[in-house]
Amino acid sequence: MSKSTAPQYTYIPPPTAPPSYQEAVGGVKPVGPFTPVLSPVVMARNDDIVTTVVPIGRTATHMICPSCHAEIETTTRTTPSMMAYISGCLLALCGCFLGCCLVPCCIDDCMEVHHTCPNCKSYLGRNSR
Repeated sequence: MSKSTAPQYTYIPPPTAPPSYQEAVGGVKPVGPFTPVLSPVVMARNDDIVTTVVPIGRTATHMICPSCHAEIETTTRTTPSMMAYISGCLLALCGCFLGCCLVPCCIDDCMEVHHTCPNCKSYLGRNSR
């Protein structure tokens, strides 16, 4: 008969849970045997940038540029939209070809507004009717 030895098991603690709301906002930290101790470098590291979608309108918009992350007031540029060109062609077909067909290119509702960053010149979007 051979002597059998019982297998040796090592205890592995369960994985730690994400911090609670109180811990995340600076509340009292729980103290327990499985509470991880983070170094100050890890706790102070917060280089994630969270951006929100800012609706752009017909005028300049105050926002944070997603490219250069600067707080800016957008630069706007207006161009005639497809609606202005179609309206001008329809007016020309109706007999208003002496200059009246260019009127839709002067109406604000027939224009597209393009927004760019004044800091890094990146294109941020457009607003059209």
